[in-house]
Amino acid sequence: MTGKTTLFNALTRGKAPVAKFAGSRNGANVGVIAVPDSRFDLLVRAYEPKKVSPASIEVIDGAAPIGIDRQESFGTDFFTGIRSVDALIHVVRAFENSMIPSALDPLGDVRKVNDELTLADLQLTESRLERLDKSLRNRKVPSGTPALVEKDLVVRIQSWLMDGKPLSEIELSADESKLIKSFDFLTLKPMLVVANVSEGGGAIDLSGLRDHCRAESLEMIELTASIEAEIAQLPEHEEKEYLAAMGIEYSARNRLVQSAYRALGLISFFTVGEDEVRAWTIDEGIRALDAAGKIHSDLARGFIRAEVLAYDDSVRVGHWNTAKTSGLIRLEGKEYVVSDGDIMSIRFKV
Repeated sequence: MTGKTTLFNALTRGKAPVAKFAGSRNGANVGVIAVPDSRFDLLVRAYEPKKVSPASIEVIDGAAPIGIDRQESFGTDFFTGIRSVDALIHVVRAFENSMIPSALDPLGDVRKVNDELTLADLQLTESRLERLDKSLRNRKVPSGTPALVEKDLVVRIQSWLMDGKPLSEIELSADESKLIKSFDFLTLKPMLVVANVSEGGGAIDLSGLRDHCRAESLEMIELTASIEAEIAQLPEHEEKEYLAAMGIEYSARNRLVQSAYRALGLISFFTVGEDEVRAWTIDEGIRALDAAGKIHSDLARGFIRAEVLAYDDSVRVGHWNTAKTSGLIRLEGKEYVVSDGDIMSIRFKV
């Protein structure tokens, strides 16, 4: 009873889930959510396209609640399921409820979950070391053998976890990160903490939780899930008018989506035109060649140059054609690192 399903309904505007997630024995809902982006909105107004395609992320409402009275629902099968996700959103109860017998302790809840995630990763290292030891038993294996390299790394990771430290804080080389990628360690995943507060807030002191999140480099968002769900039921134009009257650009739930997008290390570039304005999701630091491949494999295969218009320049001149005549569009090669907000057109020949 933390409000996570209420928040999920707010994020998805109460629409029916598009799929079922098999990661929890209790089942889970999956929703695809558009990422709010004022830059995208401005481009849509400028080009008035026939079709709009914003960036999106997939959100899963599948985690079992944590608490003394519900400990049995937080088991191995749950951890197996959530290893497939890219980031975690921990919704903690920060409101009083006479129907909930457990004491109100948001900071304790966050620490408890983090301890459980660390323990689950420790169990994973133990299982992997057992398999490695079995494969290496009674064999003379030269140093540098992949199995020995992996064992040394897993032993180091295990020692780190036994000290109670998440793997997000360990230093790993690019090769080491690649080696353990398939493990899907839980404490390597980005985490956002959402404190679900009562209407008006202020009923509970969250300073300890804020300090903890700051010390652990965890982003924390405070919101009231029930109010966010109510706002989400408004038609979009009414919601914008309501928020504008409150002096707010984005609702708390939309700020959460934006935070999750950033936590995943994602950025957007745009393609524009009368037919469609589209936001393309890419990893930060990606090359123009790989970005072209996101649009279509033929664009990457026959890549010649990328025409690039910086978003700020687009705001100043208002349209791609005007930017072209003003000399603001640059030609970039395949190694160009795409910047967040770039507007691009790919020259190619197949």
